[in-house]
Amino acid sequence: MAIITIARQFGAGGRTLGAMIAKKLDYQFLDDALIQELARIARVTPNTIKNIERSGGGLISKMISSMISKDYMERLTGDKIGYMDEDIYVEKLREVITGFAKKDKVVILGRGGQYILSDWDNAIHVLLIADEKDRIKFMQKHYNLSDKKALQLVKDDEKRRKNLYSKFGRKDYDSPELYHVVINTSRVSLDQGVAIICDLLDKHS
Repeated sequence: MAIITIARQFGAGGRTLGAMIAKKLDYQFLDDALIQELARIARVTPNTIKNIERSGGGLISKMISSMISKDYMERLTGDKIGYMDEDIYVEKLREVITGFAKKDKVVILGRGGQYILSDWDNAIHVLLIADEKDRIKFMQKHYNLSDKKALQLVKDDEKRRKNLYSKFGRKDYDSPELYHVVINTSRVSLDQGVAIICDLLDKHS
């Protein structure tokens, strides 16, 4: 049994590969479930979490976070509505990912799992990359998008990844040294990727 984290360039097939691995191994695949659990323990809406993940934290939000404390916001809103900023997001994300990891047999998509679980002996960290043109083709094929829309989504998500990892104070999220294996899906099929990871898991156990 193990934990698998998957970091990926958008359109490299990370969500698809993660779901394939989880199904093959009978593991729990964690993507939207992470958002739901984050929202639950922080007492905010899932959309609040999604907005935090999409944004880089503008000047206004940073000013508000520095001027208004969490305790003060909780006194204003009561204990039924929570408060979320970037620092709380990272704190709660560590809590949620660690909590799921303790249950074992999970595939965690993105959200800094490779950092949060870097010291876990039973965690295998995977990075998926691909040429931009192939990532655009992947989005077109799997989500029925136009050339323009697929390109825009790939570009926007690269910005989102940069913003998300900046919350961890990290810029090295595509460095191969962080991972057990880097799979280029421009050269390796998703089925082959599943086989590589499952073989690595067998040898790692």
